[in-house]
Order: sequence, then structure tokens, then C-alpha cells
Amino acid sequence: MLTLHHSQKSSASYRVRVVLAMKGIDYRTADVPIFIAGADQQRATYKSVNPQGLVPSLDIGGDILTQSLAIVEYLDEKYPTPPLLPASLEDRARVRAMAYAVAMEVQPLQGTGVLNHMRDALGQTQETTRQWAHHWIRKGLGALQDLVIRAPIQGRYCYGDQVTLADLCLAPQMVNARRLSCDLTGLERLVAIDRALLELPAFKTATSEVPA
Repeated sequence: MLTLHHSQKSSASYRVRVVLAMKGIDYRTADVPIFIAGADQQRATYKSVNPQGLVPSLDIGGDILTQSLAIVEYLDEKYPTPPLLPASLEDRARVRAMAYAVAMEVQPLQGTGVLNHMRDALGQTQETTRQWAHHWIRKGLGALQDLVIRAPIQGRYCYGDQVTLADLCLAPQMVNARRLSCDLTGLERLVAIDRALLELPAFKTATSEVPA
């Protein structure tokens, strides 16, 4: 059986949990305390699984996969129903561009590790770090919304009426935006897509949005 090393609050872990749920794949979980104070030894031990010390990691009978998008595409290729990418090469490239706009341009700049470093190591105030996060979230999501609006295939989700890789990146980022109290005015299209995604059981059960 597959083992997912994850954290409930991790947006990258959320992406993988959605795919596992959508495709009906049996798996077990191993919680990694990346957000828990005083768990330094447990986090250090976890580096024997993933040298980056990041979640998620997927253990396939002792073979470890890392990086959420790599894991997602592996699962999509091994378990192709339902597909997470459209049929044509051009549409696949557009969906990947949407996903990367979040996973590579937004999420890394407002992640917990970055904000903690700004505050604790660089002496920035809580308000300064929050403004930093808001800037990159709004800039990145604004660009994503433009990509969605300009896409040749329109529908309920980021790219038509089929959940794609782009939606797997959008929903966790919207959780991060809410967690950081980011103003989402002007991003109504993405808000509507996120609301539609959260109506789906896979997204509802996999969410990284947990009570404070």
C-alpha cells in the first residue's frame, strides 16, 4: 500500500490528497510535524525519507517520490481515470502553465518557511511579512485569473468542466490566501472556481483548511 508522508496544513500535501481521493487510490498516511514547534528531532529524522525535509513524499514500496506536482503527474499516469490533463498537447501546456503559475511563482514566496525566516532571521515585523505575502499572492492570482479568462476552453473550473492540474494548485493557494487574510477583491472568477471545487468530495475531505 502507498504511504503518504504529509501534513494536514500543507498546501502541497493537499494537492496529492485530492488526487488520491479523486482516483480512489488506497493509501495510508504518516504525519510529518513541519508546523509544530519543538518537533526538531522528528523533522530531522524525516530527512532520511526526503532530503529536502518537505512534504509531501509518497512511499511506493520503499521507492520514495517527492515534490507534489511530480507525484501528481506520476499518479495521473499510473491511474489515468479521471485524467488531470486535457487531451491535446496545447491544452495540456496551458493547464500546466496555470498550475506552475501558482506552484512555482506564488506558493514558494508566501510559504510558512519563507515568512518565518523573514520574521525570525531577518527581523521583519509580522505586518511586513504579511504585506509581503499579500503582494505575491494577489499578483500571482491576478495573473492566473487572466490566464483562466483568456483560455480557449471555459467552464466551471480553471480549464473547462473537468478538474485539472490547475485546480489542484488553485484550491490550496486559496486556503493560504484566506489563512493570511489576503484581500481577494477583483479575483471573483477564482473565488467562484474555488467554491465549486469545494463542493466536490475529494476537495472537501482533502483540504488543508483546518480549524485554528
